[in-house]
Amino acid sequence: MSTTQNERLRDLLEPLVKERDLDLEEIELTPAGRRRVLRVVVDADGGVGLDTCADLSRRIAGELDASDAMGDRPYVLEVTSPGTDRPLTLPRHYRRAADRLVKVQLREGGEVVGRITAVDDAGLDLEVPGVKGRKPTARRLEFGEIATARVEIEFNRKVTKDEEGS
Repeated sequence: MSTTQNERLRDLLEPLVKERDLDLEEIELTPAGRRRVLRVVVDADGGVGLDTCADLSRRIAGELDASDAMGDRPYVLEVTSPGTDRPLTLPRHYRRAADRLVKVQLREGGEVVGRITAVDDAGLDLEVPGVKGRKPTARRLEFGEIATARVEIEFNRKVTKDEEGS
């Protein structure tokens, strides 16, 4: 998608997303045969439910139909939340992944796998699991030290008390 079309779509869609206290994470327009697929990724603290995505999708479709932002070619609209494989790039991504296990590639080489225990504007605190029966250790990473980071999928993850209530 051209930068100008991306900017135009972002300008049109961001207020609709913000009205619902959501963050507009990504807009992606890809060709799919004679049609195009417009994928709008939104997120919020506590996640985004299916009903919220459906409601927002109807609202976005109405705005797009009323404007000429998509031109004359047909398109399919997808409104979704980020997948678990989404890279963590902004402080809010790390904050929303609190208590999750993450794999971090460091800018100076190497990687760290640990559970996020705290996040602030400068970086994050991890609990790095001990090896061979050793106790976990605390590790602080500044955002500038991080090349890439992703949540690790855990099939036997312990549920926190906050998650039990939601």
